[in-house]
Amino acid sequence: MAEHPTEEVPHNVHEEEDEDEVTPGYKPPEQKSLSTIVQLDQEDESLRKYKETLLGPNPTETIFFPEDPRHVIMHKLELLVEGREEVKLDLSGDDHNLKKLPKVMKEGVQYRIRFHFHIQREIVTGLKYIQKTSRKGLRVDKTTHMVGSYGPKSEVQTYTTPVEDAPSVMLARGSYTIQSEFTDDDKSEHLKNLKWEWTLEIKKDWE
Repeated sequence: MAEHPTEEVPHNVHEEEDEDEVTPGYKPPEQKSLSTIVQLDQEDESLRKYKETLLGPNPTETIFFPEDPRHVIMHKLELLVEGREEVKLDLSGDDHNLKKLPKVMKEGVQYRIRFHFHIQREIVTGLKYIQKTSRKGLRVDKTTHMVGSYGPKSEVQTYTTPVEDAPSVMLARGSYTIQSEFTDDDKSEHLKNLKWEWTLEIKKDWE
């Protein structure tokens, strides 16, 4: 879907595991617990204000969904096309429902994807969004976006991808399988379930 980064995948390696995602020039910070960060340099007013911006006024109150051990909780995905009502996918339910409900998009339009999520328990650093697009079992595109680092907040946080182009030639019309995945600097266990598979139908027009 996106022009870069894109890779062609031979038929016989489509099912192989991908190598670790690396963002050029990015060096992961040293991992520290939230409690350690809160205690650091308390006499430094500018740092205190920075941490309050990142973590909110009550940084020790970090658990908003006690029954959920994850640090990142995704709620929904939205497909955004200028002039059209956003298309929403519920990410909190059964992944099979996403596959059963293909979303239609007109060929050649520009679109973005917005995620709504909560961060809890600890700061998440180097959060990345990886999107793999396949057609008829063959990978046709792979895109990686650096989302950033987020601290726990009681309110929903969002991330919107840059603008991407839907396929625009007749041969590109058809059904595409999209695998959406999130990872972070330390490939945390709590992110292993942040993977979804959904279907996008590219047509000549919206109907």
